[in-house]
Amino acid sequence: MAEDPTPPNSSVSGLVATLAPTALVAVIYVLIFLCLRRSKRRYYAPRTYLGTLREEERSEALPTGWFNWIGPFWKIPDTYALQHQSLDAYLFLRFLRMTVVIMFVGACITMPVLFPINITGGAGNVQLDLLSMSNINPSVKGGKYKYFAHCFCGWLFFGFVLMLVTRESIFYINLRQAFLLAPVYANRISARTVLFTSVPKPYLDEAKLRKVFGDSVRRVWITGDTTKVDELVEERDKTALILESAEVKLIKLANEQRLKAIKKGGGNSEAEPIEEGDAESGALAARWIPEKKRPTHKLGKFGLYGKKVDSINWARQRLEELIPAATAAQAEYRKGETEPVGSVFIEFAHQSDAQSAFQSLSHHQALHMSPKYIGVNPSEVVWKSLKISWWQRVVRRLVVVGFITALVVFWAIPVAFVGLISNITYLENFTWLHWLTKIPPEIMGVISGLLPSVMLAILMSLVPIIMRLVAKKAGEPSLARVELFTQNAYFVFQVVQVFLVVTIGAAASSVVQQIIKNPTGITQLLATRLPTASNFYISYFIVQGLTVSSGVLSQVVGFIIFTLLYKFLSGTPRSLYTKWSNLSAISWGSTLPVFTMIAVIGITYSCIAPLVLGFATIGMSLFYLAYRYNILFVTDSKIDTKGLIYPRALQQLLTGVYLAEVCLIGLFGIGKSPGPLILMVIFLIFTVLYHFSLNAALDPLLYSLPRSLEAEQEGLISAAEAGTRNGSEDIKEKTSGEVSTSAPVKKPNLFSKFFAPHIYADYHTLRQLVPHGMLDADNMYEETVAENAYYPPSVVAEIPLLWIPRDEAGVSRQEMQHTGKILPITDEGVTLDEKNKLVWDAEGARPPLWTPKVYY
Repeated sequence: MAEDPTPPNSSVSGLVATLAPTALVAVIYVLIFLCLRRSKRRYYAPRTYLGTLREEERSEALPTGWFNWIGPFWKIPDTYALQHQSLDAYLFLRFLRMTVVIMFVGACITMPVLFPINITGGAGNVQLDLLSMSNINPSVKGGKYKYFAHCFCGWLFFGFVLMLVTRESIFYINLRQAFLLAPVYANRISARTVLFTSVPKPYLDEAKLRKVFGDSVRRVWITGDTTKVDELVEERDKTALILESAEVKLIKLANEQRLKAIKKGGGNSEAEPIEEGDAESGALAARWIPEKKRPTHKLGKFGLYGKKVDSINWARQRLEELIPAATAAQAEYRKGETEPVGSVFIEFAHQSDAQSAFQSLSHHQALHMSPKYIGVNPSEVVWKSLKISWWQRVVRRLVVVGFITALVVFWAIPVAFVGLISNITYLENFTWLHWLTKIPPEIMGVISGLLPSVMLAILMSLVPIIMRLVAKKAGEPSLARVELFTQNAYFVFQVVQVFLVVTIGAAASSVVQQIIKNPTGITQLLATRLPTASNFYISYFIVQGLTVSSGVLSQVVGFIIFTLLYKFLSGTPRSLYTKWSNLSAISWGSTLPVFTMIAVIGITYSCIAPLVLGFATIGMSLFYLAYRYNILFVTDSKIDTKGLIYPRALQQLLTGVYLAEVCLIGLFGIGKSPGPLILMVIFLIFTVLYHFSLNAALDPLLYSLPRSLEAEQEGLISAAEAGTRNGSEDIKEKTSGEVSTSAPVKKPNLFSKFFAPHIYADYHTLRQLVPHGMLDADNMYEETVAENAYYPPSVVAEIPLLWIPRDEAGVSRQEMQHTGKILPITDEGVTLDEKNKLVWDAEGARPPLWTPKVYY
């Protein structure tokens, strides 16, 4: 090997080259955040005041100073997210906090022991490679025995990860049961409704379904073919919005000319009187603008070709035809006159009845009336998926699995290229790449450190879009299920692309020349170089932890886009209100796997290159703080998985344990150290057995509610009602049912709290965290809302209310008089100012388009 001198190690220069620019960008992002959050409340603290949120959902505002907000922000508990937003939001924060705990504990276990062992390994490595397992030379005296330290550190750390996953799984189950059994959720219609898919034709009959499920059935919605009603309602709404946009344009054009006339000394600023049946449509506007300047559009595709028509007159005439046709189609669907498509929503009288139907076998034939789902929110239903038959679902699932596999293989090519760039210095000795030696070390550090990290982040951002699309094609019936599918598929993608391909690509590229000249030394070379691939992930964590987390906090790009769209591209009151009132949401399916993968990488490299854990701890801590601020003050939860994202993420963490154990077994084998190898194989077998036992014990509790707690909750409610009648205010808290003796007598310490979640984080303890007073649990819906809950959106869609601005010339009132004969229209709550800009009360009043949020 003497004839192949090792190329100069640039790991430290690569680290510095990555750290310097990313730290600078992070500082700039944080400064932007500190400046803008003081004045731009709509974008950096909308949850504190926005009128579309209920008072119970809003967060308490933080001080507006430069730094005086940090103290109050730090004191807010994470459970605040559970009580003011959603279970998913709280568990997302908890997962980030748990990954910080795992990385920190791992660093405390491995660094003090393995750093001295690795440094004195005798392989002669320098810089960051000195701290990794690659610096151990098993051929020197006592070298192979050093691997015992890695083995036992692995035992200790991997055992801790298994314990934490178990502990958090139990915590989640108890919290989920407390949340779902609380009256504020248990009385929701989704908690009492079961969706049955692939229902055979003989059972697409309400009378037969009631006979199967008994007297507890309250309502039945048999889904039908909505093709006709979908087309009519879509065209009706599209035409209505064309009319609204044209009305707004006409009013603004007329007002613009009126303002110009006033400036020139002519024209009247007073509104013209509108008499009953006054003149023809557009008569007032015609006083200010000629006929040829009225809003027009072409009838061809995208308005690029076809006959040019007057937008207002055409839309009114078209709506006179569409509105009755759409109403008739909706009535036809409600009467059951459309072809049923094979899915049924059944609402039961109580949550316990729905759980019994969900947990029982519904049909005697395989794959019929299954899969079934409970807790599906009507606003999250993917209606096209309900049309899929059982055999189509099987075929589609196979096709989707094959497609994702092909996607992983295809994506491996560009990601492997990123791995090659991360170890580009090892390719310099190839004749045709010798020109790389002329690149200055500083530039080479940027190329091998920063560039691959940025390229990988951009590349991976394209994948979740594809994952969600194929999830819907596979037949997932709700957006929550789509997110869970994406979480699983994207995590597999991350494991293969961000970890396996990059690690193998980096390791292979760094030793390719030595392998060519000395093929027999491949195992020793791989054992030497594989740990050095961790240098790429150190750079990756720096980029993620500094720039990405500070970007999440500052939201610079989103703020710019929001400002531009709101000020310049929102030309109607509707678009203004929609943009102002809609809060951004976190996509759980694509966000969680990224952080799960960071934790998996940290666990995998924990004993091979412990330095990774240090950077992972810092990176995950920064992410936790950034997302904590956003969840408490900025974002909203639009998709509710009932917290199921959490146990899936916990299970995925164990991938890191398996990878770490397999890698260590391989490295021990290459290092010819049989003792540590046998011990790690034993621990791998233990991990597999423990994992199977854990899943067998806990899986049923993840998706169903136990009858014991249902009965106990009903007893608590009955006792509380009796106590209220007797004048006792605290009877509900005093009555805790059969297992009240399990409550701890003394306050637990940190260790007892961690190691005994079944005692100190049990159902009764966690019930206190669940919000109880947000809604009136006994009067959650009007009867019409409940009756329409599980009809397709097009069937219950009402005729759109048009919203136009009020002008001083009275054009809006005349247009309302004529358009109002066809569909509802209003000019309340928005006016045109002296600059002809739309003005509305964005801070306080709720505009005509506002509708109260329904908690299905």
